Amino acid sequence: MEVQTTAVEMQTKQARQQAEKHNCDLVLDAMWTIPPEEGSRAYLSAHEVRDGVTIAENMRQAPRYVALDNEALHHAAGAIDFEVPGYSGSFPSILFESLATSIQPHLGIPDAAAFPAYYNAAIRTLGPLLALSTNSPFLPADLYDEDVDGEWLCENTHHELRIDAFEQSVNTSANPKVRVPRDIDSVTDVVDRVVADDQFGPFLREWLEDGPRESLEDDIWEFDHKRGTYWRWLRCVVGGTPVEGACDERSLRIEYRPLPTQPHVDDMIGLQALTVGLVRGLVAVDHPLGELPWQEAERSFYSAAHEGLDADLSWVTVDGRRITDHDEIFEEVFRYARLGLGEQDVPEARIDEYLAPIENRYAAGETPSSWKIARVRESLEDGATLRAAITDMQRDYLAACRDYHSFDEWL
Repeated sequence: MEVQTTAVEMQTKQARQQAEKHNCDLVLDAMWTIPPEEGSRAYLSAHEVRDGVTIAENMRQAPRYVALDNEALHHAAGAIDFEVPGYSGSFPSILFESLATSIQPHLGIPDAAAFPAYYNAAIRTLGPLLALSTNSPFLPADLYDEDVDGEWLCENTHHELRIDAFEQSVNTSANPKVRVPRDIDSVTDVVDRVVADDQFGPFLREWLEDGPRESLEDDIWEFDHKRGTYWRWLRCVVGGTPVEGACDERSLRIEYRPLPTQPHVDDMIGLQALTVGLVRGLVAVDHPLGELPWQEAERSFYSAAHEGLDADLSWVTVDGRRITDHDEIFEEVFRYARLGLGEQDVPEARIDEYLAPIENRYAAGETPSSWKIARVRESLEDGATLRAAITDMQRDYLAACRDYHSFDEWL
């Protein structure tokens, strides 16, 4: 965690310095809402067709991205629909997925035989952890028609539109690729599922490299490429780079994908610590959370995406009780995250430091998304149009990002 914290802080600082050189300001956010000069729809739709291949002008022109885009377009018959409260439209590219950004903690698993216990427990944490972190309740302001009622939108918008944007941008094939994964019985299940998944933009190593296959990375090149399109909200990384102190050869990791970017580095580090600590702690005590039916875990996840901290969550306590009370749920969430971090020899003082920003936001009953919705409501009450209210909110968000060190300081 120390290394991770330092790396994120330094990279953010360097990125801000580079932005300043171009008279720009870098902000950490989960979805951009102030439109570019040409307008959001024009930016997200700009494309040309070359020899039957669609090229999105504002997408990185890497063969992988172009192939994935055209695969999704092919399944969607040339136009990909996107619908959320207050907006309905379609785009000639998957580029609208780029509206949103995320943080994706990786939890190294020390024992392959224990992988199913970690994976299945992690599925059941998706709802509570997303509920604590929601940060994208509004699209770019100019995507909303002028006749959309602002108060209605504040009441009905989803707290985490990143979930909608990612799922709808690439779920165009018969078997949706972005979804909550099912439980697994053995570690080999994760390999079988990647192999069985729909192909999107397949590549052979020989198309890019002339040399012989001499390493593990070479041997599993095609598998690892396809795993990169196995877009479940939780997925496995097989044969990854070794992690010092955790494995001697290759790592086996869980990639935790639904968490949106947070306003500050302290928030992102806190959320990562909470995520990996919680899953580690649940397994360390053989917690019975795995007894929660998978369908309840899935429902909790989408309820969190829609309602934020007001979500209808389900949990099983350490003594086996099925509960929905938030105070009981989050008491266990924070308790077992602390236990899991302790299991990894993180000093108690550092655990307090890491988790305090997230614990404080829960105590205040606020997340970045609820803060944004409240700011838009205030502007609407002062007579602003919906588009102006969203822009005002975003500028207030930018200012708060500059003035504070963690989201709980805003409250």
